[in-house]
Amino acid sequence: MKFDMDYIAHHNELSEFNPYIKLFITIITLVVTLVLDNLYFDVIIFVIMSVVILTIAKINYKSYLKFLSLPMAFLVITCLFLLFFFGKGQVIYETGLWGIVVTEGSLHYCVYTFMRVMGCLPCLGFLALTTPIAKVLHCLGTLKVPKIVIEIGLLMYNTIFIFLNEIDTMQKAQETRLGYHSYTTSFKSLGALASTIFLRSLDKSETLQFALDSRGYSGELPVYEPKKED
Repeated sequence: MKFDMDYIAHHNELSEFNPYIKLFITIITLVVTLVLDNLYFDVIIFVIMSVVILTIAKINYKSYLKFLSLPMAFLVITCLFLLFFFGKGQVIYETGLWGIVVTEGSLHYCVYTFMRVMGCLPCLGFLALTTPIAKVLHCLGTLKVPKIVIEIGLLMYNTIFIFLNEIDTMQKAQETRLGYHSYTTSFKSLGALASTIFLRSLDKSETLQFALDSRGYSGELPVYEPKKED
């Protein structure tokens, strides 16, 4: 099943709920999670927000897991670096490789970083998966967020999905040519994908700029504003 966050944001039980309230809840939970240095609170926030997303918004659990998968991959890599290369204190584990060890400080950084990010992810997911981007940007505009910030956010949002769509298309093309039928070909295919996607992204960015210019882009993008009910 292909992950389409924009489609999910428009088709869930909370999509028509007041976006200002959802934005307020997201900001408050994020700030509290980051300020409080408490692992138990991180777990509680993760559970509560996940329950809201899955049971109240009724978003498919597979879509929710896909939303978490990409940041989780970067989080695991970051925590491994923190565990083995940062922190001071008493050595609690020796790997036996080039003097790399795990200390009390590095374990503390690793665990607290992991739990804090895990607590923040469902907070962002609550807003991203239940609120269309147009409504989010409209809320930010009414809250007097600078227009340049809103426009950068809109362009980044659009570019990310173009980037992911290009990856998906190239992977399917490689799979049809048996590009992943063995470990050797898998590594070669991943290398080719990584090298090609950069060039394709540059080409798509130029196409996007040409499209904006051809439509009279003058430094400001129009953002949808819902009609006020009488």
